[in-house]
Amino acid sequence: MFEKIEIFDKRYSELNTKIYEPSVAADVEEYQKIMKEIRELEPVVLKYREYKDALSTIDESMEILNDSSMDGEMKELAQSELDEAKKAVETIADELKILLLPKDPNDDRNVIVEIRGGAGGEESALFSAVLYRMYTMYAESKGFKTELINANETELGGFKEVSFMINGDGAYSRFKYESGVHRVQRVPETESQGRIHTSTTTVAVLPEADEVEMEINPKDLKIDTFRSSGAGGQHINKTSSAIRITHLPTGMVVECQDERSQYKNKDKAMKVLKSRLLQQKQEAQDNAISAERKSQVGSGDRSERIRTYNYPQGRLTDHRIGLTLYKLEDILNGDLDEVIDALVAADRAEKLKESMES
Repeated sequence: MFEKIEIFDKRYSELNTKIYEPSVAADVEEYQKIMKEIRELEPVVLKYREYKDALSTIDESMEILNDSSMDGEMKELAQSELDEAKKAVETIADELKILLLPKDPNDDRNVIVEIRGGAGGEESALFSAVLYRMYTMYAESKGFKTELINANETELGGFKEVSFMINGDGAYSRFKYESGVHRVQRVPETESQGRIHTSTTTVAVLPEADEVEMEINPKDLKIDTFRSSGAGGQHINKTSSAIRITHLPTGMVVECQDERSQYKNKDKAMKVLKSRLLQQKQEAQDNAISAERKSQVGSGDRSERIRTYNYPQGRLTDHRIGLTLYKLEDILNGDLDEVIDALVAADRAEKLKESMES
């Protein structure tokens, strides 16, 4: 493991020197490429340097303890530093193992999130709006930008379906665990008897596809235009600016009606289509390699119930990792870090276990 990190350390030093060369500074593309590699290497290299510093402290402390000319106070201090450094070496070694785990190639991508109402009719649509608000607030707290793609609204302010893009480095790494069925238990506003209803909403999180990754033959597309529509008069245009794209080989259909420009709607719809096709391609590859490759945290299967939001108890339960938190209001207001951090930790633990067993 450490031989591999030594190579990373050397490469990191080389890149930090190269970045100041005039030829690199003048080449924007080359500069960005080097900076990206530096960012990828940096966490491992800096952690490794911490590890080497701890080892140096151990050596220095041992020298003092073995030196008969040192007084008792110096030796006591050296023993204390030795104990701390030994603990640090063990902790940092474990952290390095995690940092060296294979990285999800999609982690740094932008994402497209699709939320659809499931069982529960209007109540499900209303909860779709709650999830949309939760995700946009969380994205904002992380410095990501959100962009609405398409929304099919109901008269009461819910969404039969809503799709939106989240732009920012590492967006997929934070949102990828949200795919699946989200269950809500609460008393609907339309319920006169005060009975608790259970309904579900489906979330799909797709990494945005690069242009070079997913080229689509124009002959495989059927593109229709229509007038935008929405509850309460929203998104209604007098011109046919909304776009519906059908991918003929797969039957996949994507709509976008958020923009007043037909061109912008077509661009957004194509991004969604390419991302869906990329995910389909990646899932097929993963299944072909191994059925066991799916993370214990969840495969992102849209039929898998991943979480319950219980309003009367103020409780959120993530069923994949057995996490229960009694801070539902904070979470629905975008405070998702504690949930996502726990999912990331569980995913890493499972991958670490697999790497040690293989």
